[in-house]
Amino acid sequence: MLFSRSSFFSFILPLFLVTLLSIARVDVVSTAPTKIGQGYSLISVEESPDGGIVGLLQVKQKNNVYGPDIPYLQLYVKHETENRLRVHITDAQKERWEVPYDLIPREKPAALKKAIAWSRKNQNSVLMASSEYESNELIFAFTTDPFSFAVKRKSDGQTLFNSSSDESDPYSPLVFKDQYLEISTKLPQDASLYGLGENTQPHGIKLYPGDPYTLFTTDVAAINLNTDLYGSHPVYMDLRNVNREAFAHAVLLLNSNGMDVFYAGTSLTYKVIGGVLDFYFFSGPTPLDVVDQYTSFIGRPAPMPYWAFGFHQCRWGYHNLSVVEDVVENYQKAKIPLDVIWNDDDHMDGHKDFTLNPVNYPRPKLLAFLEKIHARGMKYVVIIDPGIGVNNSYGVYQRGLAKDVFIKYQGKPFLGQVWPGAVNFPDYLNPKTVDWWIDEIRRFHELVPVDGLWIDMNEVSNFCNGLCTIPKDKQCPSGTGPGWICCLDCKNLTLTNWDDPPYKINASGIKALPGYKTIAMSAVHYKGILEYNAHSLYGFTETIATHTGLQGLEGKRPFILSRSTYVGSGHYAAHWTGDNKGTWEDLRYSISTVLNFGLFGVPMVGSDICGFYPAPTEELCNRWIEVGAFYPFSRDHANFYSPRQELYQWDSVAKSARNALGMRYKLLPHLYTLSYEAHINGAPIARPLFFSFPTITELYGLSTQFLVGSSIMVSPVLEPNKTEVKILFPPGTWYSLFDMTQVIVSEKPHNRTLDAPLNVINAHLYQNAIIPMQQGGLISKEARMTPFSLVVAFQAGATTGEAKGKLFLDDDELPEMKLGNGYSTYIEFYATTGNATVKVWSDVQEGKFALDKGWIIEKITLLGVDTIQGKSFAIEVDGNPISDLSKMEFNKRTSVVVEVKGLELPLGKKFTMSWQMGIIS
Repeated sequence: MLFSRSSFFSFILPLFLVTLLSIARVDVVSTAPTKIGQGYSLISVEESPDGGIVGLLQVKQKNNVYGPDIPYLQLYVKHETENRLRVHITDAQKERWEVPYDLIPREKPAALKKAIAWSRKNQNSVLMASSEYESNELIFAFTTDPFSFAVKRKSDGQTLFNSSSDESDPYSPLVFKDQYLEISTKLPQDASLYGLGENTQPHGIKLYPGDPYTLFTTDVAAINLNTDLYGSHPVYMDLRNVNREAFAHAVLLLNSNGMDVFYAGTSLTYKVIGGVLDFYFFSGPTPLDVVDQYTSFIGRPAPMPYWAFGFHQCRWGYHNLSVVEDVVENYQKAKIPLDVIWNDDDHMDGHKDFTLNPVNYPRPKLLAFLEKIHARGMKYVVIIDPGIGVNNSYGVYQRGLAKDVFIKYQGKPFLGQVWPGAVNFPDYLNPKTVDWWIDEIRRFHELVPVDGLWIDMNEVSNFCNGLCTIPKDKQCPSGTGPGWICCLDCKNLTLTNWDDPPYKINASGIKALPGYKTIAMSAVHYKGILEYNAHSLYGFTETIATHTGLQGLEGKRPFILSRSTYVGSGHYAAHWTGDNKGTWEDLRYSISTVLNFGLFGVPMVGSDICGFYPAPTEELCNRWIEVGAFYPFSRDHANFYSPRQELYQWDSVAKSARNALGMRYKLLPHLYTLSYEAHINGAPIARPLFFSFPTITELYGLSTQFLVGSSIMVSPVLEPNKTEVKILFPPGTWYSLFDMTQVIVSEKPHNRTLDAPLNVINAHLYQNAIIPMQQGGLISKEARMTPFSLVVAFQAGATTGEAKGKLFLDDDELPEMKLGNGYSTYIEFYATTGNATVKVWSDVQEGKFALDKGWIIEKITLLGVDTIQGKSFAIEVDGNPISDLSKMEFNKRTSVVVEVKGLELPLGKKFTMSWQMGIIS
């Protein structure tokens, strides 16, 4: 939340730019040559004991640009699965920093000793100039001198990665120094790339040649374009259209050091300031295959509690409990759904973690409030920041100090400043710190029974630079000025290559030193690990510790929202896109960022609805809730200094909210089923249209529309003063989700302009889908117990058709989201039409849970069936015919919409329903 609470005025202080640049040590002109060195030669290679290959690389010609070359490198290559290839390159003689193997579990590369011995005994031996190492799907091909490698997909012969550097190429061959690693790949001109975040991309979801892509977790507000933001995800997906066929693959560089990635359209170059080159190639070939393969490696997305898909309300500036109580009641009065009420740091005593303000949030009154909302089914989430206030009367700090849990500088806890003032930062790489953190969560939960935790400022953020001490002659902070102004006594740290590295990544968009507004890079973690190496893992390690702590409380499924993320964060937490602005541009940017995180394996993601700062216009807030109601994570959040912007503040916004959130709450069973699919195969909840229509190149850069699942398309208004919207419809039949009598039929991709008055969002359901819905409500707990309906969408005008859908139900408090535990049910729905007959049926796995809950299907809506009445109607449940159909109603609403109502089909039992249709003459 740091635009919320630290970089609040960063975008309106251009007069301080010169000072900022001098502090950040900006290199305005780079004197480095375009090409560095002549690369390496592969001087030995052999099969490793684990079935991979291991080789030895020797530098061809040494140079000192960005430091001396590492003379010998180890190459390790292995086909880890049929669709995943690993290429690992590191120093052959010294161990180097890598992402810890316990954070992202994976195999360790085979030892090189045998290959080194082989090379020394065979100095005069000659290797083949090139060779290949293949699996059923991927081929690793290499050239020995200079060494380069290519990865190819065997089924179609496409080259997915090619690290060779020809004389005409502007980039270097392989460069490997202690603090500078460079490697490139050639790309076809028409490749479409996605990923490499986190950043705010003004050109949309598709990577744009020439835009900077810097990866280094940074507390920079999301209003800054093309800048390294809160997360680091060094992965991209490459989508190509070859002879009207679509092929996708992904490339992950598993490295936590800061890096610049230069995308030039026909090439992509990594410039990394440490660590190793640990590449993983995922063969696809569909976008869904890619995220399946990627998340199978980094960790499947975390299961989320059902209530997390309800609507959330937050604000920095709910000064006391009575304000929060009023917010909850006003949502009820306005009949706007609300599941979760949040507190920013207003509930804390002096901004200190795991505390309560005894005046503004007295514990007895807060407990009474929580008892009241919990009885309704609502939930309560609060914020915690990693910085622990240095305060001798503060138990959390004293216990942490006694257990030696803080990051060190020259043997003492590193001192920074965040909201409490002077702080120390927990070292989550230290097992003792994790134990202490878990215990503090337990203590706090005994104080306040929160339902989830929001971990913020964990890039990690620091209001100061360098080595700091607490001033003796002044109060810090003073309590009168902005809390984000550094008031410690500090001096810059530039004496080491860690604090002032030879190559300057484009940190903060200004080539700031990497320690700018964070922990000094020469500070040390557990076992001497440098902050320089582990920096971008900070939020990830805090997330894992927090997940462990919450899960241990009552054995319930945790809910965590984290600002900083890394590869694998989605296995533990949700994410929001940070400090945005209440502008139309930021509304548009939010779609690309949300879609990107689906690719990153973090499907539970959303942006601050209506913008975090400044005050949105009434029209903008209308349009934003219409989009935000379809974010996977849907939350309104505002800044301390902004006017109140809860959805009931404007009558028109309240109307839009009732409409859009009303539909969201009807779709909760579908959203929850999508979260189950995300958990088992990584499929994004919100996704680009090309996921369902990968061969349509017009969709490759489309960033103003998106899909929820595979079949619901959301097409919002993203500009002011508009009452219509231009929509690109892929071929097929599309039914308006809000008025299913409205149908768009398209034979080829085409743009269509539809009406979009202020309180209306265009959302459409695609043919061949079955969507389970319920009746909605103001709280998910109530909505979840209402009867079900099925919407069956056939292709309009077709003589035959089919449709499919899924539904997952479980006890959402259980830690695991799976079948086989007695507390879950999974249903697949099918429908066909042809020969004037319609058939709808289900296949149920483990129906007992749904039966115990008493869930029924009361209505089935058929779309695209041109009929007038039903004949020879028959229903079977678990194979037994149902003879009493007296309550059933057969209604024909229009020529394309038929409703079968009055059903009482037990959701937990298999059913078959069929009838002959009287065709309109």
